[in-house]
Amino acid sequence: MLSENLIVLRNLKGLSQEQIAEQIGVSRQAYAKWEKGTSIPDVEKCMVLADFYGTTIDSLMRENSTDSGLKLPPAPKGKYIWGTVTINDRGQIVIPKEARDTFDLKSGDRLVVMGSDGEGIVLQKAEIFEEMLRRIMSAAGKAGE
Repeated sequence: MLSENLIVLRNLKGLSQEQIAEQIGVSRQAYAKWEKGTSIPDVEKCMVLADFYGTTIDSLMRENSTDSGLKLPPAPKGKYIWGTVTINDRGQIVIPKEARDTFDLKSGDRLVVMGSDGEGIVLQKAEIFEEMLRRIMSAAGKAGE
């Protein structure tokens, strides 16, 4: 998990092991061992790695993959990747429990479904979306005065 995530994140940045090691204050050999999985960094170095890669320690340690087995990179801080869901024959999906817990989603909550051509779908709590709309409309009304 950690070793694979370090490889993916380093490749996404387009840097060598030596460049990363220099940035975080370790030898290239130490970093190479982390990527090989023959050793693991201490907690302090994990914090440095997470900060350097713009993710969290939890994301560094976790393995996420799609239903088809494709490994997903660790999500940036404040962003989440929970894997994939399947749409059933009624067009329904099950939102992963961790996502429901993170966003305090409960049965009966209303969600707004938004999207952009070829870009994807976004779900947002209706109350948050509606409040945002009210602010925009209020600001637009004041600008027109």
